[in-house]
Amino acid sequence: MDLGLKDKVAVVTASSRGLGKAVAEALAQEGARLVICSRDADRIMECGRHLKQTYKTDVLPVVCDVSEPQSVTGLRDKVLEAFGGADILFANAGGPPPGGVLDVKPEDYEQAIRLNLMSAIHLAYAFLPQMKEKRWGRIIASTSITVKQPIPSLALSNISRVGVVALIKSLARDLAPFNITANSVAPGYIMTERVKQLLEARVAAEGISFDQAAERMAEQIPARRTGAPEEFGALVAFLASERAAYINGETVLIDGAMYSGLF
Repeated sequence: MDLGLKDKVAVVTASSRGLGKAVAEALAQEGARLVICSRDADRIMECGRHLKQTYKTDVLPVVCDVSEPQSVTGLRDKVLEAFGGADILFANAGGPPPGGVLDVKPEDYEQAIRLNLMSAIHLAYAFLPQMKEKRWGRIIASTSITVKQPIPSLALSNISRVGVVALIKSLARDLAPFNITANSVAPGYIMTERVKQLLEARVAAEGISFDQAAERMAEQIPARRTGAPEEFGALVAFLASERAAYINGETVLIDGAMYSGLF
């Protein structure tokens, strides 16, 4: 299936590893031109070299901390200078530290909200003007299964990511007349460094091996396995495409049927 993404300009944040890198790979495979960013200069530059050499597409790596509004402004300016604007925005940021409500403090919630919710707000407002002018755009925010089914050991994620869903729903309603869609993707357990960190925390807390922790995690998932980053990237690439033009304001789970609710 041709997703019609060749030469579209895609901004993918927090993309030096994990889900962000998987999304960048999937979009590059479709011929999109990429702007990728991370706080880690060495890793994002290496990722940029890999994507450019592998997929023969334009790649602009940028050092950016999406939790800082000034850094997001700098990212936007670099995109405007290099490509004149963005067609696709994948708003992504690292997950907050694990822990239950008794393990964290109020100031920890403030940091998590700045990292996950405020970064998505600043990114959306940075790139909306060009999308509205072109009357075409795709905004996709990375959230988590926790927006549907809170996980006790992820209190900060449970709280900070729900606002992103409300933001996406609001953007979708207001921007649909401009042929701009806004959706969020809510992954369950996808085997990234983030999930490996959660498994290590379980190893420490329960005194079990890493393999045992991974087996117990898989037992919670009807598919009996964790997801692959490539599967996540493929979903985002589809939502970014013209084929998905009538999918708007949705939170799409990718969790191996782990979520047990109806809505």
